[in-house]
Amino acid sequence: MEYSGVAAYDDATFFNEYLTRRNRVESPNNMIEKPIMLELMSDVKGKTVLDLGCGDAQFGVELLQKGCIQYDGVEGSENMVKEATKNLNETKGNVYLSSMEAWDFPKEHYDLVVSRLALHYIADLKSIFMEIHKSLASNGKFIFSVQHPVLTSSIKSAAASATKTDWIVDDYFYSGKRVEPWIDKKVVKYHRTVEEYFQLLKLAGFKINDIREGKPKVEKFSSESEYQRRMRIPLFLIFSCDK
Repeated sequence: MEYSGVAAYDDATFFNEYLTRRNRVESPNNMIEKPIMLELMSDVKGKTVLDLGCGDAQFGVELLQKGCIQYDGVEGSENMVKEATKNLNETKGNVYLSSMEAWDFPKEHYDLVVSRLALHYIADLKSIFMEIHKSLASNGKFIFSVQHPVLTSSIKSAAASATKTDWIVDDYFYSGKRVEPWIDKKVVKYHRTVEEYFQLLKLAGFKINDIREGKPKVEKFSSESEYQRRMRIPLFLIFSCDK
């Protein structure tokens, strides 16, 4: 059975295993990707924020603590929305149960749109980028991360073993659907090259200010061997864009 989009997260076993992995202090999301996202976002005080594919909204809690005045999370998984609602309790944050494709993007409303490791689940990214551009206020920012195209190009290494020390890159220039073995499930993702992400952003009207590939920082790691392992394979591709 293949799980498309957020469907896998509504499988109870997958959901619980994912949260355990995702919220580890030393998960690569927390050690590598999140610090770069926060750096690129800079000061969020006084800003309105839309978080696409917000998951459990722990990131939204952090942004509210940093002073954003409005946080709207959009999430397609019922399990994730329940978790996000608990986490946002007693804050000014909101979470909405909706896919990105079905979300009614308000026009020129947000100062910042963010998305963390969710857009590689979207088949029609061109339309989503155009909707995001529409929803940003003048001089608004769009900052997002996806799995690095080195990872999404081929599932050969993903199928081989859980702990990776190298990666097979194959079919790189064949964009489109991939079915990846992940947490004992088959999950549908969409591979795009770095160039394709860049061109889709330009087509939607964005100015690309920065691109990061998540180079690990040794001071973030308590284990030298884990740091050295993470230096071998790029996990993330992160863009910072202006309207």
